[in-house]
Amino acid sequence: MVFDIDMIKKVYAALPGKVEATRKMLGRPLTLAEKILYAHLYAPTTTPYERGKSYVEFAPDRVAMQDATAQMALLQFMTCGRDKVAVPSTVHCDHLIQAKVGAKQDLATAIDTNKEVYDFLSSISDKYGIGFWKPGAGIIHQVVLENYAFPGGMMIGTDSHTPNAGGLGMVAIGVGGADAVDVMAGLPWELKMPKLIGVKLTGKMSGWTSAKDIILKVAGILTVKGGTGAIVEYFGEGADSFSATGKATICNMGAEIGATCSLFAYDSKMAEYLKITGRTEVATLADAVKDHLRPDAEVYADPAKYYDQLIEINLDELEPYVNGPFTPDLAWPISKFAQAVKENNWPEKLEVALIGSCTNSSYEDISRSASLAQQALDKGLEMKSEYTITPGSELVRYTIERDGLLNTFDKVGGVVLANACGPCIGQWARHIDDPNRKNSIITSFNRNFAKRNDGLASTHAFVASPEIVTALAIAGDLTFNPLTDTLKNKNGEDVKLDEPKGFELPVKGFAVEDAGYQAPAEDGSGVQVIVSPTSDRLQLLAPFAAWEGTDLKGLKLLIKAKGKCTTDHISMAGPWLKYRGHLDNISNNMLIGAVNAFNDKTDTVKNALTGEYGPVPATMRAYKAAGLGAVVVGDENYGEGSSREHAAMEPRHLGVRAILVKSFARIHETNLKKQGMLALTFADKEDYDKIQEDDTIDILGLTEFAPGKQLTIELHHKDGSTEQFPVNHTYNEQQIEWFKAGGALNVIRAQFAKA
Repeated sequence: MVFDIDMIKKVYAALPGKVEATRKMLGRPLTLAEKILYAHLYAPTTTPYERGKSYVEFAPDRVAMQDATAQMALLQFMTCGRDKVAVPSTVHCDHLIQAKVGAKQDLATAIDTNKEVYDFLSSISDKYGIGFWKPGAGIIHQVVLENYAFPGGMMIGTDSHTPNAGGLGMVAIGVGGADAVDVMAGLPWELKMPKLIGVKLTGKMSGWTSAKDIILKVAGILTVKGGTGAIVEYFGEGADSFSATGKATICNMGAEIGATCSLFAYDSKMAEYLKITGRTEVATLADAVKDHLRPDAEVYADPAKYYDQLIEINLDELEPYVNGPFTPDLAWPISKFAQAVKENNWPEKLEVALIGSCTNSSYEDISRSASLAQQALDKGLEMKSEYTITPGSELVRYTIERDGLLNTFDKVGGVVLANACGPCIGQWARHIDDPNRKNSIITSFNRNFAKRNDGLASTHAFVASPEIVTALAIAGDLTFNPLTDTLKNKNGEDVKLDEPKGFELPVKGFAVEDAGYQAPAEDGSGVQVIVSPTSDRLQLLAPFAAWEGTDLKGLKLLIKAKGKCTTDHISMAGPWLKYRGHLDNISNNMLIGAVNAFNDKTDTVKNALTGEYGPVPATMRAYKAAGLGAVVVGDENYGEGSSREHAAMEPRHLGVRAILVKSFARIHETNLKKQGMLALTFADKEDYDKIQEDDTIDILGLTEFAPGKQLTIELHHKDGSTEQFPVNHTYNEQQIEWFKAGGALNVIRAQFAKA
């Protein structure tokens, strides 16, 4: 079954003309990203947009939502006055399944535990014409790659790893739920025209090296914020030499460098993947316009002229990487990793090794890992670490079971988990004797912030390819280098692991009995969406209040966050996921992971009303009850990580009025703006040091709030002294209207009320 084929035909029919018009307007050859972006403008333009400066309105082809973020997105959508979504949209139930025992039992438990939420998502999807993928169907990004992604298309998704679809040549961008509401309502979606980072790949990978190692190396080069505001475009003969699913792995983990998205040009590998997943018609259509689905020849010839930054990687020389701990950009080539482990005194013993997830659960990944598991059996080796396998979709799981790969994992003691996110997002009931004991795990996932996988600050999490993860699981030792080292088998013999071998695609094709898809009702007008007023998991939304029309004075400092403050620190996942559809309940986790700069503790801030220290959410609730607003102060790249808009909605709900930081991650800054918050940055980053624990804060200049015009912060210190400094913002006219109205949704609601 080919979904949305009529929409895809329209995109391809219009593409040649739009590309030619763009080339003529810009007066130069085009990169692939430029072709797709200009072909998806909401309205034509006669003047070029400036990269990194111009705000642009786009018309994405489709929207994808996972269950944890879909709840809030659809609670917002149902208030905006539309009868049906304006573009093809889907919901994927993948986040709420906790990994504990194994696939079958964990899935059954999740369906029972989350029945209220699944029933809500199923019914609201039915009502508004949204495709629904049931629990167990698979992880959103893998399911999108198998069914919806197409070369040259544009998609937004309410998950930061939406760019996974770039593996099939699609501009796919992670957003907050309010952005999804815009597109589902048929309104333009706004994005600052991205800068372009080109990554030229030469040579060809072999042996132990895999596509994952490319992005692990790039993460080391660019760091967690080096891709912010940019699309990373991979090209060159090296890019054409490996699988579409390998390309997807790279695009998926581009979220870890802050990239808007990542992208590969259409090639024969993508065509093969489209065909084997039942989309020969899409491949035929893409072949007919393939020149428009790749950068122009002149771009290949002189890339430095067309990209804002250029990186070159020779795949012949690339070696496997292991990144971590605690941040995905701490990159170690395998030849230097053992030394790093010893020098940094990281626990050498590997306790758990986990493969799969949305990043690395392709047939190729699984088959190469299974070849190593089979070697362990053949060579008399045992798995020294716990070993788990997370298939990305039911299509992959059914196929690898048919081909005997699950049986191989079973023989070495591997545990197959549900087709869901599981441990990658903290949905893991980990068994450990002492949660405070320093320990090491390694995954083929994408993120490894402290507490990310198991909620334990003591866990050192490392990221690598599934092949390296499997090899280290066999050794049970982080200092083992499978390229050079030997292991003692049961007979006391020294044996060496051979290079992994696998198949890009299943020789016998993919197979599945029930992929898990539920089509929406033809006419959803009679479908009832029920939310119990006494539910602790779902809560209908009330509009946020509009701006008062004055400067904001007398605000309290809620917390001055120190160092890394990701969306996991602002709104944790794990056990809190169950409250993603209940704004008031989930607000009890607001900023509980952020480190207070004044005492180096988490979830302990000074209450200005009592002088006592207590939890962040409770302190903010006390301010709200007293009619007081507050300010949150943060460090660099504030809000990196997940797209979860709860990290913006919770402060808004509890009465925080402004977030003032050294720099923002892209999605989080947008989410704050959408919810009517002030997202401000220090004009001079040294002013961060001026903020004192007992400060009362005024934000001045709001009555003349305008694009490009600084606002002023006035600090009232405890000793009676005051000081002022300017702060910057990136609001345009429309975003200022969101602020004044109390949020973008209030503006949308007013527009539909007039229509």
